[in-house]
Amino acid sequence: MDNTTKDLRLAVLIDADNIPHTNIKAMLEEVAKYGVPTFKRIYGDWTKPHLTGWKNVLLENAISPVQQYSYTSGKNATDSAMIIDAMDILYTGRVDGFCLVSSDSDFTRLATRLREAGMRVFGLGEMKTPGAFRSACDKFIYLEILQQNDQEREETSAKRKTTKGKTANAISKANRQLLNLLSSSINDIADEDGWAYLGELGNLLLKKQPDFDARNYGYNKLLQLIKSFDDNFEIDIRESGKKMGKLVYVREKGK
Repeated sequence: MDNTTKDLRLAVLIDADNIPHTNIKAMLEEVAKYGVPTFKRIYGDWTKPHLTGWKNVLLENAISPVQQYSYTSGKNATDSAMIIDAMDILYTGRVDGFCLVSSDSDFTRLATRLREAGMRVFGLGEMKTPGAFRSACDKFIYLEILQQNDQEREETSAKRKTTKGKTANAISKANRQLLNLLSSSINDIADEDGWAYLGELGNLLLKKQPDFDARNYGYNKLLQLIKSFDDNFEIDIRESGKKMGKLVYVREKGK
């Protein structure tokens, strides 16, 4: 994690209409990696039965519900309420960043506007989230990768086995794209000997692709992901000479 984010005061705003209530604790634990939630609000029409699941978890997680009636059929009034609140919070000057929890592309302009105001913006949403919203955030985290339930992992593993033959070409293509991204990013920041500092590499990858996350590829850390390409990259762990501990550098083999 980038050390510049650890003490951020964050406003966590959740779109109840577009985010499932399951595993809310995992969502909040993820937010805690980037800062301290100063505001925790969730928006929806609480008279609607489909939000019943959310009602049951709000109190235990200290999330304040904001009622927003659906005045017109087919229109999402929740979006407007959440956007207005975000701007009100922005002008209080009491936060350093926002966590926008939604899979709705309607928040793309809001994320952009908050960043223009100097805010750090973290997005959390499902993998179906449109690319425009993901790209508008400093970092975007998929909710699916936060699911840690053993049964879900087993089901996913079983599903992968049954579809392995059908998806081999797609996986191969994804690996090639990932390898190209890692290689080009390392070369962008490498010194004369081809070495790139891992921390700087992680920051550059997020700038290029805000939804980049080693966990998307089955690894907890970026270093583990790079080690999986041991035929392509080499790693050098150096003593920093300070209390920071050891520094990790990577480069393409053959450089």
